[in-house]
Amino acid sequence: MSAIQEPNPAASKRTRRKEARPGELLEAALALFVEKGYAATRVEEVAARAGVSKGTLFLYFPSKEELFKAVVRENAGRHVADAMREVAGYTGTSAELLHEFIQRWWTQYGGTPAAGLTKLIMSEAANFPDLAQYYQDEVVQPSHELVRRILQRGIARRELREVDLNVAAHLIVAPLVQLVTWRFSMAPCCPTPLLPEPQALLDMHADMVVRGLTI
Repeated sequence: MSAIQEPNPAASKRTRRKEARPGELLEAALALFVEKGYAATRVEEVAARAGVSKGTLFLYFPSKEELFKAVVRENAGRHVADAMREVAGYTGTSAELLHEFIQRWWTQYGGTPAAGLTKLIMSEAANFPDLAQYYQDEVVQPSHELVRRILQRGIARRELREVDLNVAAHLIVAPLVQLVTWRFSMAPCCPTPLLPEPQALLDMHADMVVRGLTI
């Protein structure tokens, strides 16, 4: 009879550590990209902040560009994809759905460190057009499509009046972009008591949008 081998605690710890590395690398990369910008961030810094070697980072992400794309997918793209799926099964009114979209945008993106990606892309798009296009394809266009689907749902159910879906989507999303742009640019150096709390601003934005669209 063969002896029963006891689990190796060290091996188990290494396995758990290996499984955690992609998430730790993405977290470190997000922080540095937002803090320093894409151009100024070096992969060595990301690896060091995550507590691994540069070689280990390249096992998961073959280049800084692929690392950045993964950061965008994890912190922005997947939330839009999740929302797309939820819209199809939503049972409330379209007005409630619009309110929920705006509020969830803040809790899942606008009020998190990931929102710094918006300002980063806007400031570095001219130097990295391929990354800007990726962000456009992965985040901006799907976000606008999500809003258009919500509006179309309301129009079809005779809950919302007919409007140009493209124009309305831009008008609904624009204040959200402005809010996070301010948050990561002017707000840290020029705080002003005149700017309302983000939640209050978003509540009023959602209310005005719904009132303007309701039949």
